[in-house]
Amino acid sequence: MTKQATMYKLIKWTILPSILIMSCAIAATTFAQEAVVKVPPQLEADPLVVKGRSGGEKNSDCGNISTTPSQVLQVPEPLPYLKLQVQSEGEPTLLIEGPGKRRFCVLADTAAGEAPEISGYWEAGKYSLYVGDRTQGQYPYTLSISQKKGE
Repeated sequence: MTKQATMYKLIKWTILPSILIMSCAIAATTFAQEAVVKVPPQLEADPLVVKGRSGGEKNSDCGNISTTPSQVLQVPEPLPYLKLQVQSEGEPTLLIEGPGKRRFCVLADTAAGEAPEISGYWEAGKYSLYVGDRTQGQYPYTLSISQKKGE
C-alpha cells in the first residue's frame, strides 16, 4: 500500500467520523438554543409542560446555571396572569431575564419542600429562563406554565 493510500484511509476512518460527530453536536446545541415557547393570551393546554435538565457550569447569584437559556418564552401581548413553577430534585432555582433588562431569581423554599414559583402580570416580550441548582448537580426538571389562578 502506498503512503498516499494509507493517508487516505486514515482520513476516511478517523478524521471524517470525528468531524461528522462534532457537526451533529453543534447542530443539536443550536437547535436546543432556538427552542422558543410562544405563550398566547389563552393556552390550549393548561398547564403547558416543558422538560429539561437543570444546573450548569456557570456559577451565578441564582445557583449554577447553563451558559445558554434552558428555555425561552415569547409573550406576544401582555398577560394579566401567568405562573411558572419548576419541579426538580436537588435545590432548583429559576433565573428569568426579561424585557427592559429585568432580572428575577426565584429560589425554592427547601425547608417547606416547595418548588421555585413565580406568578403575576407579564408584559409582552422575550424571557430567557435558566433552570439552575444551588448545588453543583444537574437534574431533570419539569417547568409548568399556567394561566390558571389558585392552582
